[in-house]
Amino acid sequence: MPKIIPAILSGGFGSRLWPLSRRERPKQFLPLFDGESLFQKTCKRTMGDAFAAPLVISNQDHRFLIGEQLQELGVDAQSIVLEPCGRNTAAPAALAAMMALETDEEALVLLLPSDHLIGDEDAFKTAVELGVPAASDGAIVTFGIKPEMAHTGYGYIKFIPSDADALMVDRFVEKPTQEVAERFVSEGTYLWNAGIFLFSAKAMKESFLTYAPDVWNAVSEAYMGARADLDFLRLDAHAFEKVPSISIDYAIMEKQPGIRCVPMDPQWNDLGSWRAIWETMPKDDDGNTSLSEAIFEDSKDCLVYSDDALVSVLGLNDVLVVNTKDALLVASKEHAQQVKNIVARLEAEKRPETVQHRRVYRPWGWTEEISRGDRFRVQSMMIKPGQGLTLQRHIHRAEHWVVMGGTLEVSVNGSTKYVSENESVFVPLGAPHKLHNPGMIDVRMIEVQSGALIHDDDILREPTTTNE
Repeated sequence: MPKIIPAILSGGFGSRLWPLSRRERPKQFLPLFDGESLFQKTCKRTMGDAFAAPLVISNQDHRFLIGEQLQELGVDAQSIVLEPCGRNTAAPAALAAMMALETDEEALVLLLPSDHLIGDEDAFKTAVELGVPAASDGAIVTFGIKPEMAHTGYGYIKFIPSDADALMVDRFVEKPTQEVAERFVSEGTYLWNAGIFLFSAKAMKESFLTYAPDVWNAVSEAYMGARADLDFLRLDAHAFEKVPSISIDYAIMEKQPGIRCVPMDPQWNDLGSWRAIWETMPKDDDGNTSLSEAIFEDSKDCLVYSDDALVSVLGLNDVLVVNTKDALLVASKEHAQQVKNIVARLEAEKRPETVQHRRVYRPWGWTEEISRGDRFRVQSMMIKPGQGLTLQRHIHRAEHWVVMGGTLEVSVNGSTKYVSENESVFVPLGAPHKLHNPGMIDVRMIEVQSGALIHDDDILREPTTTNE
C-alpha cells in the first residue's frame, strides 16, 4: 500500500478574523493555539507511517512563512508549489493529482485545508484509514462532520445510510437557511462538508478529464512551465491565469457519481469567524474567554484578544474585542460573519491595515514600526542567526542602528566591523551597507531613519534576490 500524500492548501486570507488575520500573515500562520499555527498543526496531523512528505500548495506571498514554519517542525516538504494568483480549489486538486502520478500510478492523495482546528487527532486519522479502501478502489472520498447544531455557515452532505465505513453520497447542498439547516439536522442523514478529500491520483485525473478538462489542461500547462526558485516551485504565471476559477465541489464533486463519505467527529472547527474562536476556547463561569490579558466585569459570553494592552469589558454581553497595534475591532458575536464587510471597505480605500501588521516578517527576521514622523521613522528589528540584509544604499535617507542584543556584522562603505549590545552605527545617505548576524542568537536592534523621503522604495541594491 503506497503512503498517502498530504496535499495541504494554504492560500486563504481569513478576512473574518481581521484585524489579526491579514493578507501577508493570514489565520493559518498565526500561533493562536498552544504556540503553534493551524498550518503547523495540519502538517503534524499528517505525519506518521501512513503518510508521505507533504505537498504544500500556496500563494507566493506566503512562501517564506511556509518555509520557516516547516523548519520549526523539522519537516521537509515534498514540494512547496506557489500559485501566481488564486484560482479556487479545483486547480490545486488537479495539480496534486498530477504531481502524485509522477511518483506512483497508484498514489493516494489527502487534500485538506491548512486553517482548520481538529481537537481529536486520533479520530481524524481513524477516519482517514476508514476511507483508504474506497479510495484505493477508485472512489473519491470526502469527510463529513457530524453536526452539533443547525449551522448556516457550512455546506452539507446528504448520505445514504448503510453499515459501510464510507457511505454513498446522495448529494451536496450549499449553505442553507436556518429553517432548512434545522430540518437537515433533525433528519440525521446530513453532515457538514469539511472540504477534505481522499482519492487516488489516477481516479481524480479521470474525473477532471471527464468533467473539467479545461481545468486539467490549463493546470498541466502551468505545471509544465514551472520553474524552481530556491526551495519553491513557481507555476508559470501566464498559463495559470488561464485556469478557470472554480471549486472542486462545482468542478468534480457535484458531477462525479459514486462519491463516498466517511462521517467523523474529531472536534472540528473551520475557525471561520471570531465567534468560532470563542466557541473553541475555555471559558469562565460567565462564558467569557481571552487570548490575552483582560478583565470582565458584569459581562457574559465575550471574547478578548489584545496585542499589547489590558482590555476591560464592563456591562456587555456577546461582544468581541480584538485589539492589534494599528487596528481595533469591537463587534457583537451575532455579526461576526460581517467582519468581511469591514475588510472590503478598507480594501476599497486601499488601507494597509488589511495587508500587513506593524510587525512585518521577512526571511531574515522582522521589522516593527515604533514611530513615524514627517522626516523620520523608528523601528525595531530582529535578525536571525546566519541571516542578514544584502548590500544596498538609500538616496533620500540616512540610518542609525543601535544594537540591543546579540552581535551584528556591519559593512558600511566597504569597511566591516562587529557591533554588540549598546553600540551603534551611523549609515550616511548614499553609503553602500549590509548587515549580517554571524552569531548563534537573534540580533535585536533599533533603526532610526531620517531624511527627505522615508519610503521602502528608497532602496538601491544588487539585482533583487528572492531572499528579500
